[in-house]
Amino acid sequence: MEFNHVTVIYEENIAILTLDSPPANALSSAMITELRTMLKQFQDDSNVHAIILTGAGKFFAAGANIKEFVPAMGNYQKGMDMSKAGQDLCNELEFMTKPVIAAINGPALGGGLEVAMGCHFRIASEKATIGLPEVKLGLVPSFGGTQRLSRITSVATALELILTGKHIDGDKALELGIVQAKVSSDELMSTAKTIARSFIEGNSMQSITRAVESVVQGAQKSFSDGLQREKEIFGELFLTEDAKEGVQAFVEKRKPDFRHQ
Repeated sequence: MEFNHVTVIYEENIAILTLDSPPANALSSAMITELRTMLKQFQDDSNVHAIILTGAGKFFAAGANIKEFVPAMGNYQKGMDMSKAGQDLCNELEFMTKPVIAAINGPALGGGLEVAMGCHFRIASEKATIGLPEVKLGLVPSFGGTQRLSRITSVATALELILTGKHIDGDKALELGIVQAKVSSDELMSTAKTIARSFIEGNSMQSITRAVESVVQGAQKSFSDGLQREKEIFGELFLTEDAKEGVQAFVEKRKPDFRHQ
């Protein structure tokens, strides 16, 4: 498949995925398709241990491509289909079993913020602004924003941001817990890479992927069902070579030599 709206570079075991559709990296249906294809490739690639998602130029992503809405007006099914494609993308981001970090380099609005909220960890630069302005178009966030924002923050905060459609800066996003870090533009990518490495270096990908699964998917289950899956994962890891090596290395007071098996 030819990619026209995203670019990828690899630095060791980190894939850096860039939204690249000037001028504002609008999330067109074509970009969404390319992103979903790349995520599937990353999930299946044993050499990719973590993913950083960012935007080219001045924007992270300004939102959905509104021009695509025009011919769909008056068609309930087309509206549903557009929402489903965006929700599927954000769900696939969230349910990746490899850490996904959003490096928000500029405005992340509407669908752009929803994509960032699908990532496991979010860092904002001082040029970042975020918001869900869909009500100003007579619409609502539809890529999962009404649900994720209320879970990341609170129902009251989600309602305030969604009903006003206002934009907030990185400092306010950090205060509300929407992002986990705020840094200068010059430090954004180096910080994202440092965080990615802290998640994966010296660790077994057997345990990393299962930890991500347990936390993220467990959040969608009841507490008892989450505990059950945690118990099963712990048992599964007892069958891996990495767990045997990790335990033996601890006993022998040496660094483990993980083979990710």
